[in-house]
Amino acid sequence: MLLRKHIIGLIMVTIMEVLAMKKCIASEINRSSFPPGFVFGTASSAFQYEGAVKEDGRGPTVWDKFSHSFGKIADFSNADVAVDQYHLYEGDVQLMKDMGMDAYRFSIAWSRIFPNGTGEINQAGVDHYNNLINALLAKGIEPYITLYHWDLPQALEDRYNGWLSPQIINDFAVYAETCFEKFGDRVKHWITFNEPHTFAIQGYDVGLQAPGRCSILLRTFCRAGNSATEPYIVAHNVLLSHATVADIYRKKYKPNQHGSLGLSFDVIWYEPKKNTTEDIEASQRAQDFQLGWFLEPLFFGDYPISMRSRVGSRLPKFTTYETDLVKGSLDFVGINHYTTFYATNNKTGIIGFLLNDTVADSGAFTLPFKDGKAIGDRANSIWLYIVPQSMRSLMNYIKKKYGNPIVIITENGMDDPNNPLISRNNALKDEKRIRYHNDYLTNLLAAIKEDGCNVKGYFVWSLLDNWEWAAGYTSRFGLYFVDYNDKLKRYPKSSVQWFKNFLTPTRSN
Repeated sequence: MLLRKHIIGLIMVTIMEVLAMKKCIASEINRSSFPPGFVFGTASSAFQYEGAVKEDGRGPTVWDKFSHSFGKIADFSNADVAVDQYHLYEGDVQLMKDMGMDAYRFSIAWSRIFPNGTGEINQAGVDHYNNLINALLAKGIEPYITLYHWDLPQALEDRYNGWLSPQIINDFAVYAETCFEKFGDRVKHWITFNEPHTFAIQGYDVGLQAPGRCSILLRTFCRAGNSATEPYIVAHNVLLSHATVADIYRKKYKPNQHGSLGLSFDVIWYEPKKNTTEDIEASQRAQDFQLGWFLEPLFFGDYPISMRSRVGSRLPKFTTYETDLVKGSLDFVGINHYTTFYATNNKTGIIGFLLNDTVADSGAFTLPFKDGKAIGDRANSIWLYIVPQSMRSLMNYIKKKYGNPIVIITENGMDDPNNPLISRNNALKDEKRIRYHNDYLTNLLAAIKEDGCNVKGYFVWSLLDNWEWAAGYTSRFGLYFVDYNDKLKRYPKSSVQWFKNFLTPTRSN
């Protein structure tokens, strides 16, 4: 009898939770649905937006070299012009203001401040970012600055192989401190790195992004690299660089500038392909080798146990001093979340034999398909499947595993194809994007209000269609359509009006 009552009780609690979630998802949401002070903004990066790569003393970067290498970019384009925000920033700031956005996340190009990575400061670069920051503040838009969004000065790559050398720690610290000195009186939100997992894997494991190093598949793709060791070395140097900069900021600048400092991580949510112990454990390993790779040192002082046991001596070790430096060295966790994959245990070992890299080390296959069926509706990118409820799952995972830290969604969005057969007027009708943001924001709101997740902001990727790395101009992530055939004019998509309505509600919930 008692067991029966207990089971009935559990069923009732489950029903109530489901109804509460459905109520939240079904109801109309807007800015006032979120807690007071919650920040809404758009996001960008210097290399994808600025252009003007040879103007005002800017030095070349690894992405300049990579994008000019034959066959590296899908449409054979480069970012020499990108969307020309270097010259058009004042108009773009007004677009954000018109939408009602609170903040703009952008990155500083290291090689505009130090053209050779080190040495003499380039005042023209400092002037440009001062002008951009001041333009934002004049419109009531808060700057969120990313110090490193993948565009390493080529001089440092040539001098000592960039992120593969511990020398990068000192050079990055000098660059970061220069930014604190020049801009910190007005900038209160700093992100040291964007997606270190992505550039460690894509740049040094599979070689599909700059600097294009790898050793997979018997080195048929890359000229140099070691996929079994280099991603781990890069990640280790990134963590030490972040921690060094955080220590400098907290001791020298935070007492007067009163800012905060964090990192932004790319996070695919992983669902077990089957409800088996093997696949559940595989999904956790996949997350350990993605988010845990960086957050566990930052919260607990060392890499995940699964990484230590599976990677062995190839995984660098922290000294006692480094552990103390890294642990606790961030004020908030930035999350770039777009999509969800299934994870299953890798039983065969064939992938490991062929690749001998970090993907094989995890012992997990991750794909967005199960039994021939996709996990969700696909956007344009081959990796981007729409699974909105995973936003809530991810926020709860971070809450439970890392003690409910402050989280900012520093990127979320979806892309449409840049199809020349689609007229501009039809391209502006982006109802799919509207549903995407509505559904992801609804699940984010449920995580905050129903589950108590400590999320403080949400940044759309992206304000404008832009140059999307190895995809070039084939992908359109923007709220604004950029006409690449007519002086890069900006045209609002339907999602712009949706965000205007969302951010300036006529009634409160």
